Amino acid sequence: MRGLQPTLLAMAIACGATSSVQAATVLRLDNSAPAQLDPDKETDYSGSILAFNLYDTLVLTKQGAAGVGPHVASSWTSDATNYTFNLRPGIKFHNGDAMTAEDVKYSFNRIIGLQQGFSYLFAKTVPSVDVLGPTQVRFTLKQPFAPFLASLTRLAILDSKLVKSHATAGDPWAANWIATNDAGSGAYSVVSHDPQSLTVMQKFPGYFLGVGPTAPDEVRMSYGLDAPTVRTLMASGQQDIASQWLPPEVKAALLARHDMHALQSSGAGEFYIKMNTTKPPLDDVHCRRALVDAFDYKTALDLVRVNAKVVMGKSANGPLPTGMMGALDTPAIHQDLPAAQSELKQCKYDPKQQTLEIAWVAEVPLEERYALLMQSNFAQLGFKSTITRIPWSLFSDRASKPETTPAISQIFITATTPDPDSLIYSMYDSKVPSTWQSTEHLNDPEVDSLLDQARSAQDSGARTKLYQQLGQRLIALAPTIYAYDQVSVFPARDAVQVPALQNAENEFDLDAMGFTFRLMQMPH
Repeated sequence: MRGLQPTLLAMAIACGATSSVQAATVLRLDNSAPAQLDPDKETDYSGSILAFNLYDTLVLTKQGAAGVGPHVASSWTSDATNYTFNLRPGIKFHNGDAMTAEDVKYSFNRIIGLQQGFSYLFAKTVPSVDVLGPTQVRFTLKQPFAPFLASLTRLAILDSKLVKSHATAGDPWAANWIATNDAGSGAYSVVSHDPQSLTVMQKFPGYFLGVGPTAPDEVRMSYGLDAPTVRTLMASGQQDIASQWLPPEVKAALLARHDMHALQSSGAGEFYIKMNTTKPPLDDVHCRRALVDAFDYKTALDLVRVNAKVVMGKSANGPLPTGMMGALDTPAIHQDLPAAQSELKQCKYDPKQQTLEIAWVAEVPLEERYALLMQSNFAQLGFKSTITRIPWSLFSDRASKPETTPAISQIFITATTPDPDSLIYSMYDSKVPSTWQSTEHLNDPEVDSLLDQARSAQDSGARTKLYQQLGQRLIALAPTIYAYDQVSVFPARDAVQVPALQNAENEFDLDAMGFTFRLMQMPH
């Protein structure tokens, strides 16, 4: 592993600093394993936190506002299919190399070459990237693609010279080296990394935007800790922030302490209960509508209530979470049993002759509670059901084919970019190969057309209207029960202040961006 900058504390000691020098501050948190350090392979929460802190992108999602703004790119010009970016001069990578337009082009070629991570955002839309000068680069699109700028929040810029120096004939993109090292320019750099247990990071003193004096000097992110361990570490002061994956009752116990508060992130995703529209009885829209009306939305939220003030969800009103471009401006969806009975009378199937398979993912125990709730709700209509516990790997495999997909499955999904396209397109467009995101297996020409129009429209007002039309069409088709808008809750020690997760005016509309360490505040 290459040599990295020593910690600030070690530097102070080496320089013979006096006792007046403040001790380095260390932020300790946890998240799910494994943690992917390669920004061109990551797709989950842990990997996103690492990518957002170790690497920079041309544009960045705005804080406290919708859309994206300048970051590495100070400005850009565009028409429908050509985007020319002007890079800020003087940006340095962690090893001191200067960032140039060549690094941007190389980074694009690398993510496309690896064909992993978020490469799908660019593979079919951007055929070429051209260097126009040391600090100018042009992206050429095949056709107008409105989410393009938002997609660039997932194109990390790597130090091409450094990565190439570790490439081999069998590993042309140096994936083995990047798995344990960084080649970024972000506000933090890697000290050590074990994807199953711990990543240690430290401030990068040469960061082009600067890092505030109250930001943590060092960050230690652990992985795969069970709930009892996290609770013990938090209570004993050995950890500062707990992950969103803790059960509600553990979060409640931690937040009941006088020295802890709740960090929250919302607006980027929902809890979706998906119905396989290709198999009886859910190939009948009236049967689906009956289940939508029979679901107990209030109890669903009670199941994720942490305490009187904190709930891990908000009432939903459609396929896009409230606050996202194109979200419906309608009342929240609620249980309506008379409406459910009315729809059931129009269904061509006798519910007493049908058995619904309700699946839950083994790695997400909370889903079992929802499976039991659905079993109870749907029994009121006469439906019999079986509950199936499925490991994630098997669920992903079953979801790839309509004939093997369970009748009802449930999944938490968040947008991968600050654009609704990244949340909803893969769910409902019939041209997209089936995955765990699209277990409805919906095939509706009007839905496909609205999704495509929203991708090509350049005016945000026009896109908003298209997504609202799409939402209304999906409500009518009822392929999905929109259980609630997801709210991620992270118990934290009072000594740690995270404005992006404590105040809606400072929130990012991209999941995991709230964990931008340089914006956090810790006492020295």
